[in-house]
Parts: sequence; C-alpha cells; structure tokens
Amino acid sequence: MNDKEQIIHLYKEMYTAMVNKNKAELERAHDDSFVLVHMTGMRQPKEVYISSIMDGTLNYYSAEHEDMQVEVNGDTAVLIGKSRVNAAVFGSGRHTWRLQLRFQLVKKNGKWRFALASASTY
Repeated sequence: MNDKEQIIHLYKEMYTAMVNKNKAELERAHDDSFVLVHMTGMRQPKEVYISSIMDGTLNYYSAEHEDMQVEVNGDTAVLIGKSRVNAAVFGSGRHTWRLQLRFQLVKKNGKWRFALASASTY
C-alpha cells in the first residue's frame, strides 16, 4: 500500500477499534502526542481519550465512511474523513452524527499515527 492507502486503512481501523473498544489497537493508531479537539473545544490527550472510550463515556456503535481526503507531505499528512457515526457520548442518547475529523498524522519508523484530530459536523 502507498502512504495514502495506509492512512485511509488506519482511519477505518481506528473506527473499528472504537466500536470494539480495542484498547491495544487504539494505542497503536494514535501517537503519544495525540490530542482530540471536540466540537465543544474540549481537548483530550491520548490517554484520556482512549480511557473515555474504554469506560463508556464515549460509546461508538457504527461508522459508515463517506469521504476521505488525504494529503501527504513527507513524514506528515492531513486526512479529512467524513463518516456517519452512530454514538452516545458524554451521557447523551444514541444518535447518528455526520462527523468530520481533520487529522494531522506523523510517520515514525515507517508507521503512520494520528497526532491531532479536530472534530466537527458536515
């Protein structure tokens, strides 16, 4: 797979890991520097974000991917992914969100990892 294909594959794997609450896969997909910026502006570093998935604060049930745009520049990249995500977050009811995540990625030791994500709707 080329870099673009690897990044798209990583994006899909990440969602599968979120749905399955696969901590090891989530740890692997996200760089230690990772931060998620929620729609509210709240920032969650990697450890807090993954813990929130594992403890049910963030519950993901499914994701249907609609569009993934990738730009690679050496060992950095940007991915804008648009997916319909069925989730219940922060104690709210289950809902399907048109979720756009804008990721910054880094390539270390030949492997792509998510370094920063900003969430919005589309």
